[in-house]
Amino acid sequence: MAVPKRRTSKTVKKQRRTHFKLQVPGMVACPNCGEMKLAHRVCKECGTYKGKTVVGE
Repeated sequence: MAVPKRRTSKTVKKQRRTHFKLQVPGMVACPNCGEMKLAHRVCKECGTYKGKTVVGE
């Protein structure tokens, strides 16, 4: 069984966990209606993507 020879210090533990965090999603303004939307996805408000109406209402 693998057992550590020395205790992991607080600094080493925190350095290892620097990438373990929440990230903000990439939001951009829709060129058609101006609402904030996720990048590379259809706008939920107006239903357009790359200047074309994809979702009809």
